[in-house]
Amino acid sequence: MKRVVVTGMAGITSLGSDWASIEANFLAGRSGIRRMDEWDRFTELNTRLAGPIDDFVVPKHWTRKQLRSMGRVSRLAVGAAELALQDAGLLGNPIIRDGRMGVACGSSTGSTDEIKAFGNMLLNSVADGLNANSYVRMMPHTTAANISIFFGLTGRLIPTSSACTSGSQGIGYAYESIKFGRLPLMLAGGAEELCPTEAMVFDALYATSLKNDAPHTSPRPYDQDRDGLVIGEGGGMLVLEELEHALARGAHIHAEIVGFGSNADGQHTTRPEVSTMRRAMELALEDAGIAAQAIGYVNGHGTATEQGDIAETLATSELFGKHMPISSQKSFLGHTLGACGALESWFCIEMMNRDRYVPTLNLDQVDPRCGELDYLRGGFRAMHNDYVMNNNFAFGGVNTSLILRRWS
Repeated sequence: MKRVVVTGMAGITSLGSDWASIEANFLAGRSGIRRMDEWDRFTELNTRLAGPIDDFVVPKHWTRKQLRSMGRVSRLAVGAAELALQDAGLLGNPIIRDGRMGVACGSSTGSTDEIKAFGNMLLNSVADGLNANSYVRMMPHTTAANISIFFGLTGRLIPTSSACTSGSQGIGYAYESIKFGRLPLMLAGGAEELCPTEAMVFDALYATSLKNDAPHTSPRPYDQDRDGLVIGEGGGMLVLEELEHALARGAHIHAEIVGFGSNADGQHTTRPEVSTMRRAMELALEDAGIAAQAIGYVNGHGTATEQGDIAETLATSELFGKHMPISSQKSFLGHTLGACGALESWFCIEMMNRDRYVPTLNLDQVDPRCGELDYLRGGFRAMHNDYVMNNNFAFGGVNTSLILRRWS
């Protein structure tokens, strides 16, 4: 078995595209959530809250030819991948183009402007707005394909379009590809572009926050007064590398990935199951070969939905006990869906390496129905941990758990 390390990491969020900016916003308790006045035209949509990236600009060196196949979700994914490759010292290095590097990446859906154009064709029998690249921008594996093509990666391509676990499955499957010796380098992560259709998905389930006139007070993961989730957008990517390959080229190592667990509830598309959530975490611990007591912090999925918060925290408490620290950065960014697993893995590594852990914003009073845990709230928590866990859970009953180890 090969050991897998993280040698590059980056993300694009509503609170910045570098850790210094994002951490400063976390420290200030500043949320990326705002009222979406532009959604007022959707009269049957109840929520008006989201976490958009208002300042994302396509890099000037990207060519028109490159951009033709990329909708916004792919642009966020490719942008994060470029920053991650730069962080790893691999941007422009020919070794990523000779078959040694692959990509595992996903999103909940492709770009929705193209979906709208195809829908218009079906409804009105016209092909306005459709061209040779429309499907490429819309297809479920548009992020992985565009990353591969943009950087000329000829290793394996693994699409992970699994809603809220797209990013964490991307990292997990990339980790396994390297661990089992299939190739030494992978770009792994996920992305999501903001679309009112995604808000409507949860609105129809009565699962969105309606604090439309107080956007910075929501979402409220684990809080007894939460009223639902808020949708966000973003892109997050990690460069994963086989340890000996990284050492041979003198790469800076951020952390080691030591465990991955993934399973399915097999019960219901939207109702989470405590037992299988717990089992996913146990699978990650078994893969890492460590006991539950070795984990010092759990980055929770923390969507601020009633069923999700309660099931997740009960599973976590059953496995780790009441003293396990837990928090959710979705309280700052909203639920970035396909991007969250990758962004939160990046945050876990940054927090672990700096011994400073981000609390859950807006968590004033823990819901008594949630599992008994050490919920981080208020200011940053100083902790020194050798192992942290990042959990994500998705529609369809998809569960993932990643374990990251401090590199020293």
